[in-house]
Amino acid sequence: MPVSNKNLAIYIHWPFCLSKCPYCDFNSHVREEIDEAAWANALTRELDHFRELSGPRTITSVFFGGGTPSLMSAQTVEKLLGRIAQLWSPDVAMEITLEANPTSVEAAKFRDFSAAGINRLSLGIQALNDPDLKALGREHNVKEARAAIDLSQKYFSRSSFDLIYARMGQALDDWAQELRQALTMSVGHLSLYQLTIERGTAFYQAHEKGRIILPGEDLSADMYAVTQDICADHGLGAYEVSNHAAHGQESRHNLTYWTYGDYIGVGPGAHGRLVIDGELHALSQHRSPEKWLKTVADRGHATDQKEGLTATARAEEMIMMGLRLKRGIDLMDFKGRVGQEIENFIDHSSLQRLLELGYMEKDDHHLRATAQGMPLLNSLLRQILIP
Repeated sequence: MPVSNKNLAIYIHWPFCLSKCPYCDFNSHVREEIDEAAWANALTRELDHFRELSGPRTITSVFFGGGTPSLMSAQTVEKLLGRIAQLWSPDVAMEITLEANPTSVEAAKFRDFSAAGINRLSLGIQALNDPDLKALGREHNVKEARAAIDLSQKYFSRSSFDLIYARMGQALDDWAQELRQALTMSVGHLSLYQLTIERGTAFYQAHEKGRIILPGEDLSADMYAVTQDICADHGLGAYEVSNHAAHGQESRHNLTYWTYGDYIGVGPGAHGRLVIDGELHALSQHRSPEKWLKTVADRGHATDQKEGLTATARAEEMIMMGLRLKRGIDLMDFKGRVGQEIENFIDHSSLQRLLELGYMEKDDHHLRATAQGMPLLNSLLRQILIP
């Protein structure tokens, strides 16, 4: 069934960091020298390429992620945003987010980023005490974090910051106190993630050798529960598994992912989902920064995967993404995007059992995980998706 979507979100990946955090499995790299002019030109060329694939669209959001995109110059950001405005039609309420780390050097650039067009900042704070910041391999301290939060609220109409909990040696009361402290500094959005050990990271090797011990499952579950309660009490309810916002402050860009809208990704390792000639395609770019840069120079883009998605693949992705949201999956939208009812892609006996146990709920319009089921989402998905 042909599908279409007039709206489009754009993700721009800047793959470089000052140092590699030991828990991070993102496509990020440390380089002594970066030819930023060459990178700006290459990112612009990939934008040109994707305009040929997408046709005319309305851009609802742009997200500069990484890596550490606040290491870019404001001039590069301005150049890329200017090119996007030439290629597509910016929505009147277009959200433009930049991820930043709160070092004093980067914070000094916030005013320039705002002038370049950034209207939402996402800060990687991660912890609000210096020993834990050091243990997480962060480059900043709490004083710099607080200063960056203040500056973000001065120069940007919207701002958010991230924290990691269930950290090494962290007690429940410690996290509750830290979260309440964070909420006094927040202006409408927080991203709160449990620390996970990802294969290929420095933390994975240390964890395998027993040098890192995380809170157990019961304590982690208690931390998740207290996170929901405290945030809700402060008017920042969870709208997604790890994201909390006041009404109207939700991340428009990330909602595109979770509601299975069209988006493109430019830069090394970036991914996209784009309707081309009536068929939804999965797209990904070369991961290696050097290979990506050379490939773009040679052929104007560095796409290494372009695959049409079957109805089954679209259904599975839409279920996995949609159930992350508190509101769940819009069943009418699901049928419109996939071409079939959701019942054709789920195990009915497993779903019925989960409904009876109170882990999921379904009405005429939505399928969702309940508050009880949300922290068990990965398990729920394994049970309801047909192998």
